[in-house]
Amino acid sequence: MYSKEVMEHFKNPKNVGEIKDADGVGKVGNFTCGDIMWIYIKVKDNVITDIKFKTMGCAAAIATSSMATELAKGKTLDEAVKITKQDIATSLGGLPAIKLHCSVLATEALAEAIYDYLSKKKMPISDDLKKKHEQIKKELEMTEKRHGDFTKDQGHC
Repeated sequence: MYSKEVMEHFKNPKNVGEIKDADGVGKVGNFTCGDIMWIYIKVKDNVITDIKFKTMGCAAAIATSSMATELAKGKTLDEAVKITKQDIATSLGGLPAIKLHCSVLATEALAEAIYDYLSKKKMPISDDLKKKHEQIKKELEMTEKRHGDFTKDQGHC
């Protein structure tokens, strides 16, 4: 069912944890399965210098979070925000169709962390990123309403 790469990132995820003094934090959730992801970024000179994640969810959710952080580290904010679900899935050797939403969550968490950073720094935010943020915000509100407090409950994808 899962590729060797997915299993490696699930069993030995990269960049797990929280950055206490993060420059940007992205939190996203999936209404259907209840998975939730946080991505934390540190930025210097417009480059992501450190990135960590916390994910409550299935093997694919953990693996896609791990891969998203690997792909984004060292990239400029403009490069990182352009990472796609396909970039993540391809880097993981593919994902089962029913698990592709996990790669979407990972890109959304990264986008939210970048949005948060740009907002805090009062820097320009593209219309695309603003629109994406509004959609993500609505999905997260619905997810939290349906699945409750994610600091206590585990995702069940």
